[in-house]
Amino acid sequence: MSTAEQAAGATEKLESLTIANNEAIEVGKDSDNEESSNEAEAGAGKKKKKNKKRNKKKKKAGLGAAGQTDTLSVPVSQLFPNSYPEGEICEYADDNRKRTTDEEMRAKDRLNEKQIFDLRRAAEVHRQVRRHAQSVIRPGMDLTTIADMIENGTRTLVEANGFESGIGFPTGLSINHCAAHYTPNAGDHVVIQNDDVLKVDFGVHVNGHIIDSAFTMSWNDRYAPLLDAVKDATNTGIREAGIDVRLCDVGAAIQEVMESYEIELDGKTIPIKPIRNLCGHNIGPYKIHSGKSVPIVANGDQTRMEEGELFAIETFGSTGNGYVHEEGVCSHYAKNDGAFTNPRIPSAKKLLQTITKNFGTLPFCRRYIDRLGESHYYLGLKTLVDSDIVMAYPPLCDTKGSYTAQFEHTLILRPTVKEVLSRGDDY
Repeated sequence: MSTAEQAAGATEKLESLTIANNEAIEVGKDSDNEESSNEAEAGAGKKKKKNKKRNKKKKKAGLGAAGQTDTLSVPVSQLFPNSYPEGEICEYADDNRKRTTDEEMRAKDRLNEKQIFDLRRAAEVHRQVRRHAQSVIRPGMDLTTIADMIENGTRTLVEANGFESGIGFPTGLSINHCAAHYTPNAGDHVVIQNDDVLKVDFGVHVNGHIIDSAFTMSWNDRYAPLLDAVKDATNTGIREAGIDVRLCDVGAAIQEVMESYEIELDGKTIPIKPIRNLCGHNIGPYKIHSGKSVPIVANGDQTRMEEGELFAIETFGSTGNGYVHEEGVCSHYAKNDGAFTNPRIPSAKKLLQTITKNFGTLPFCRRYIDRLGESHYYLGLKTLVDSDIVMAYPPLCDTKGSYTAQFEHTLILRPTVKEVLSRGDDY
């Protein structure tokens, strides 16, 4: 082999080695890239696994009102563990229409969430108790039995606990010409008759926020026009109520509707009259009447409803004179919040301590005092009433032989909407 051939062979060999070496390097790079890629994927997987959020357990929804027993034994807090049903929502009209979407009003609305929560809880208790009452009350029943059923049901469903939750005021069970403020005292044995018209008025409170709602029952179809008139009048008052509305305008609208009805009784056509000295009212914490009255006739009162106020819109219709007077033995009482006199008689002083401890400014009745184990307290109670430390609220009646009816709802004038808290499927 010549020297030139040897040189050419050496060059070819060198090129072959270089090519092989470069291929090996490329293969090594690919291998390193695959390993790096696998490590990165594994690392990402670990990171992904580490950062995976656990799904929060959703609160179980309650059974709702359908879960209530026939004996009213399940507190509403168990049936509605997360929130309570809202009432009927009514948007404001005219100049207040913008309130529904205004962000500032929405922010103000959120400030009252706790109050609304408490009121809705009380309202749900009222709906369930009255639904049960409407299904069982019938002629032949004793009024004391009915009152105990309603009040014990309320205590159970609201989980009565002193001033935190309980009964808002004594159960009113007023019959026929008696329009309001009758509840049985111990020993009373009034029995419902087939031809009676019964008003059922009771309240529930949660942290002093009171739901006040009432309805009327009858078992003779001839009284249907009376009940229809009052129900229509109450719904009219609810519709007219609103922020900056004058109370006299609400009363005028109620009166116009009420007086458009008439009823035929014993062959006579009788106009249905609003009971002009009964009215609705605003409600304050632990105070069933908080200063403003909502008339059911046009009375010229220029006072206006205000944002945030809680109102009981109630109307009364009558086949009698349309005017009530005090009649019969008193059963309803309430401590006078403005009285600071200390009674001198020991029995009155002891009774006042019991009233203050158990009721505060919430209305009460004799049965409630009996339930606390008090006895021989009549002299003490009379002393407190005579001294204006406790106010007495006797039954209010129209002329004997007449019939009266009542319907009532509680509403709140929220910054954004009007909410009829106690509204239900029944009325």
